[in-house]
Amino acid sequence: MQFKIALCQMLVSPIKENNISHARSLIRGAVEKGAKLVVLPEMWCCPYSMKTLRDHAEDIEAKSSPSISMLSETAAYHKITIVGGSIPEKSGGKLFNTCCVLGSDGEIKAKHRKLHLFDMDLPGESFRESDTFAYGDGPTIVDTEVGKIGIGICHDIRFPELSILYRLRGAHLICFPGAFNMSTGELLWELMQRSRAVDNQLFVAACSPARDPDVNSDYMIWGHSSLVGPFGEIIATTGHEEDVVIGEIDYSILQTRRENLPLEKQKRGDIYQLIDSSGK
Repeated sequence: MQFKIALCQMLVSPIKENNISHARSLIRGAVEKGAKLVVLPEMWCCPYSMKTLRDHAEDIEAKSSPSISMLSETAAYHKITIVGGSIPEKSGGKLFNTCCVLGSDGEIKAKHRKLHLFDMDLPGESFRESDTFAYGDGPTIVDTEVGKIGIGICHDIRFPELSILYRLRGAHLICFPGAFNMSTGELLWELMQRSRAVDNQLFVAACSPARDPDVNSDYMIWGHSSLVGPFGEIIATTGHEEDVVIGEIDYSILQTRRENLPLEKQKRGDIYQLIDSSGK
């Protein structure tokens, strides 16, 4: 299978209605460039500010989410698959960082709640997602018209066990909507993408919001959305400004790379077995 993927590194404003309209426009532009899979960034419907996320939270289960409704309509209209970045989801009195995958029929194919919450305490800088969000409770892998896709959100990429699990369960591609900050972004964002791709011999797509110093005053975003191939090669990327990154994915390359370097056969599970061959 061969197709084009689009990573919409969009500039997020404080006004949700504007973000929804803008995301729709970016998706339309991506489709005009031939994209069959479109990925949005983490927290694309509102600024990534712990102070205001609850104000923008949406109830996905009650089907009263304006953000997901737009993605559903847009996916069905253009007959594409959308990995819908993430939005703040309210459910059962809790707040989750949630990604929905929409099929070409407009239906929600999967919903991933961020598993690993980002808490850090660096000299002069502290940040705690766990003070705001509840933890997701399971991995997400979904069959789509563009292959089997594993989903992670931002800090999920830091934990290689999740990507190993997705590979064992047959993923061709892992999508990571993310919003790494300036401290960790320059050091780790590209490194993590390439590591997860080359270790598991699959494609990794990571989509960030664009950097806006005025809007993201309490959390400056790194940007640099990228598509990475199974040898860790950068197929397509961008800087920190708004952009739509278009890349070509060819799944036949996965088989070639895995035959060239049969890592699965070379693993010493008798020494360091953490996950069994069924991915459980």
